[in-house]
Amino acid sequence: MIKNTLRTLPTLLLLAFSGVASASAFQLGEQNASGLGTAYAGSAAIADNASTVFFNPAGMTQLKGVHISGGLVGIGSQIRFRGLNGSSGGDAGGWHGVPNAYLSWQLTPALTAGVGLSSPFGLATEYKAAWVGQQEGIKSELTTLNLNPSVAYKVNDKVSLGLGLNYQKVDGELTSTGIVLKGDDASYGWNAGALFTLSPAMRVGVSYRSAIGHTLKGHVNAVVPVKADLDLPGTFILSVWQQVSDRWEAMGDLSYTRWNSLDRLVVVNRNTGMQFGNAEVYNYDNSWRIAWGAAYRSNDVTKLKFGLAYDRTPVNSRDRSVRVPDNDRLWLSLGGQWKLGRASVVDLGYSYLYMKDPKIAQGNAIGKYDNSAHIVGVQYSVGY
Repeated sequence: MIKNTLRTLPTLLLLAFSGVASASAFQLGEQNASGLGTAYAGSAAIADNASTVFFNPAGMTQLKGVHISGGLVGIGSQIRFRGLNGSSGGDAGGWHGVPNAYLSWQLTPALTAGVGLSSPFGLATEYKAAWVGQQEGIKSELTTLNLNPSVAYKVNDKVSLGLGLNYQKVDGELTSTGIVLKGDDASYGWNAGALFTLSPAMRVGVSYRSAIGHTLKGHVNAVVPVKADLDLPGTFILSVWQQVSDRWEAMGDLSYTRWNSLDRLVVVNRNTGMQFGNAEVYNYDNSWRIAWGAAYRSNDVTKLKFGLAYDRTPVNSRDRSVRVPDNDRLWLSLGGQWKLGRASVVDLGYSYLYMKDPKIAQGNAIGKYDNSAHIVGVQYSVGY
């Protein structure tokens, strides 16, 4: 039994970190709720609260004094398998929360420091224990905690630069018939960005979050010690924000994620150093996401937000698995912002994610999925 388990570990370990999340594969783009209403269009250029620490640290130079921002995004996913013979795995999705917290502090007119707590990757899916694809997977759970101290420097009125360090903790659990696999790791990465103020009414932002290499260490069935190297992908963002009129703002976003860092995985026994089975090849493609959004200030207190986005999956049809029944998705977003006082605001946002039904043929799981998601979020931001 253990020998057969070890042979399947490369597939199981990678799949433990793959699945239907709000962004493509298992990436979580919802690192604030203030951007949810515009489908995160303009994420690296808006810089209207301290959550810019995550999207573009250079944006902190737009914030005077001390700014604090915190929120919660709830993701409710539907992941329903329908087999050719009418079999079902139930709904493997459900509701899960993604919290965030950020601080920026202007040290001098040109230098700002900040820190953020976020969860850039995450997954929580669970099928019925006796479903037709139980050999391929039952439960997958992944949590990440990312601590991100940053600094930003205002070169002049036109150009700002930012740099951050990321300490990332990963915990994962995977189950299938007769197998329980748990592992964790902590590692480091970096992020950087630039913000260009082309005019008082227009900003362009670029940012990059590096790939982070993890060596997961854990056990199979609490007995066999194993490890595996896993590289979480890096992401590049290009954003634009424009004040079109006294009441209207427009913003756009193009992001590119290098998912090909997950092309293969090798698992070894930590005691013997021996490889189990062949290296598994997954053929993930690099993916991109494009978004457009607008905001309308109806009065001095209220701002309404709208957004659309198209998110391209890195998963190709021939390699789709029960743990990552992913496909391209369309975002439809609405939101609102309300001022509570001179320097504090509350943001609410909602997005519906439509996904074309993905087909699958893995082991006994032959059929298609009916997938979708609802995302809701709230954010409070204040400046001093």
